[in-house]
Amino acid sequence: MKITEYIKTKTLYLDGGMGTLLQSAGLKAGELPELWNLSNPDVITGIHRDYFDAGSNVVNTNTFGANVLKFSEQELETVIKAAVFNAKKAANESSSTQNKWVALDVGPTGRMLMPFGDLSFEDAVEVFAKTVRLGAKYGVDLIFIETMNDSLETKAALLAAKENCDLPVFVSNAYGEDGKLMTGASPAAMVAMLEGMGADAIGVNCSLGPKALAGVVEEYLRYASVPVIVKPNAGLPKAVNGKTVYDLLPEEFAEDVTVLVKKGARAVGGCCGTTPAYIKALSEKSKDVAPLPLKEKNFTCVSSYTHAVFFGEKPILIGERINPTGKKKFKEALKSNDIDYILKEGLSQQEKGVHILDVNVGLPEIDEVKMLDKTVYELQAIIDLPLQIDTSDPIAMETALRHYNGKAMINSVNGKKESMESVFPLAKKYGGVIVALTLDENGIPDKAEDRVKIAKRILAEAEACGISKKDIIFDPLALTISADNRAAKETLEAVRLIKEDLGCHTSLGVSNVSFGLPQRDTINSTFFALAMDRGLSAAIMNPYSAEMMKAYHSFLALKALDDNCAEYIAFAETLPSVTLSAPQATQEGKQSSVTVGNKSELQQAIIKGLKEKASVLTSALLQSTKPLEIIREEIIPALDTVGVGFENKTVYLPQLLMAAEASKSAFEQIKASMPSEKSTDKCPVIIATVKGDIHDIGKNIVKLLLENYGFAVKDLGRDVSPEAVVEAVKETKAPVVGLSALMTTTVPAMEETIKLLKKEAPWCKSIVGGAVLNQEYAEQIGADAYAKDAMETVRYAEEINSKL
Repeated sequence: MKITEYIKTKTLYLDGGMGTLLQSAGLKAGELPELWNLSNPDVITGIHRDYFDAGSNVVNTNTFGANVLKFSEQELETVIKAAVFNAKKAANESSSTQNKWVALDVGPTGRMLMPFGDLSFEDAVEVFAKTVRLGAKYGVDLIFIETMNDSLETKAALLAAKENCDLPVFVSNAYGEDGKLMTGASPAAMVAMLEGMGADAIGVNCSLGPKALAGVVEEYLRYASVPVIVKPNAGLPKAVNGKTVYDLLPEEFAEDVTVLVKKGARAVGGCCGTTPAYIKALSEKSKDVAPLPLKEKNFTCVSSYTHAVFFGEKPILIGERINPTGKKKFKEALKSNDIDYILKEGLSQQEKGVHILDVNVGLPEIDEVKMLDKTVYELQAIIDLPLQIDTSDPIAMETALRHYNGKAMINSVNGKKESMESVFPLAKKYGGVIVALTLDENGIPDKAEDRVKIAKRILAEAEACGISKKDIIFDPLALTISADNRAAKETLEAVRLIKEDLGCHTSLGVSNVSFGLPQRDTINSTFFALAMDRGLSAAIMNPYSAEMMKAYHSFLALKALDDNCAEYIAFAETLPSVTLSAPQATQEGKQSSVTVGNKSELQQAIIKGLKEKASVLTSALLQSTKPLEIIREEIIPALDTVGVGFENKTVYLPQLLMAAEASKSAFEQIKASMPSEKSTDKCPVIIATVKGDIHDIGKNIVKLLLENYGFAVKDLGRDVSPEAVVEAVKETKAPVVGLSALMTTTVPAMEETIKLLKKEAPWCKSIVGGAVLNQEYAEQIGADAYAKDAMETVRYAEEINSKL
């Protein structure tokens, strides 16, 4: 039986942890677990066999870190071949009789993708592709992508799997205590993206125990139509006699996970700290629990790298201003490659309250493929709103969709055969919500009923391509009433019919209705209100128009979609006492976007992550202000603002990193102006990822922030021995060292490093961080401090520096 069929009606039991078992079997600090497939195959086979005997249906190969960033291509093939052989041998030797499958375990690269790191998206795809191709070559039954803490890297891995094999693909992400991925994605955002791309099962693993992950699992179950995976840790870790142990016993673990099975979790197992005893207890505890039926959830949503936006709860505003049509300055910005102008337009619309940004850069004079791809990339670096990719060029559309971090809106398709043949395959491969225009080879029908007929044909063709109607939003097309006084009436009727008869959502480009008329905002806002009352789901509109925003917020308040009229009151307080004309209101909107409280222009640029602007403003400021004064009065306060937001969970990691990059641009100008002087007198800090661990995302984030706060950082890199750390401390007389580890198997190396530091460099304080650590664990291995995120490392370094 195929695993995809089995999981539809039965609970699928997965395996548990590998690292802690290898440690118990003698894996040394810093030793690569994947090499045990070759050096200790009997041990690996024995662990796999024990999991099958305990009741696991699926065992993951010992290949979590097997990729070409860690091994040569020849070594990688040898490791994966042996790993698959060991797992298959275990399945054959197991005495249990349940259905059994072998999954290729695919973990993260340990590198952060651009723009926040140095690994390009396509390079990441190829890294994963090489691993996937070898797994498929040697006969695994499915691909299991796990412990991913970044949405874009998750997308790269899933895309690599789908493009390089025809096997089922399961995807599991690692969430923090705040219920989000390290780079900010919510469970709903991940469901939207992964389900849209065709993952066969999705869910959570690692980081936390079953009770702590329950909220994340419940969000998956609320939104996912595909089976949900749950592989928690055995509670919280601690160190005992140099080994990592966890605080949940098998029976407690089984009871907690069974609660999630009863709520609908379909594939269950364990992660760090779990053993065959945990899986045995889980399978016995939950074996009589009847699986809840899988249901199509029918949510229409798009997502960014942080959150999902759902259609149907209340009308969605799509900002229309990133579009050259009728905008001379915008056209000039595109021709001159002025990305900062485009970014400011996006930020301004975000501040005005839109939920999605339309992105159209189509001009005959430019390379639209490159410009659209670049614009999407740059916008996503500083703005967390979902984007609507707006182009008629299929190559530009595919390039942008491929690199988009999330599930985008696709604008657009229509009833013409060639249009559907071009767009639907892209939506099927990359996911997306498609805007479908109700026109065909015969043009736009006059009557609402005829537009609905086109909509029905589009739905039928979409279904034949495997695209659900929940991923289609119809635009019944607003035509100008100056040419046909019945045009608006027919469009409004089409909105109503599409909602009531087809059960689909609608979107309109509202401003088209008033073309050729004076005082267009008056017509537009009234038409907008009428359309919302007919059930309009979304509008592409000008958020700088006071009249449009008045109509929107008034509608929400009157329709009981605004609790206590809170949004209306907040909006009303932003309005001037005298109503402005439309051109004045537009200018007023643009001016308001450059004010963030009482922050200076340079501080605003840093906070918003505008690198080029921060550089230009710093250069100008240096003509009248001393360099150290700029650092103290401008750069550090801006970083503090973003840092506090990050600590309070109102700013996400990508925004923190882009602010740091903007401040770095400012620092470059300062350094150039004072080459013979020190720009800071802060202490040196040593940072390293410990021996045996090649994951350096967290370390690199810490480095960037420390440098921007003025510390002299010496980065020793990845897989660093205790001796090398101590040597660097002695050489620099550094008073603080930051150590990072992602894997449980490398925590002993961290403990060794701390012990050697205390012996050889007792003046130096150690602060540790990483996915497998917590405060208690850090104390047990002797660390002086624990940082749950990069900003805590900065705060600790500031504390140490202040005492020198």
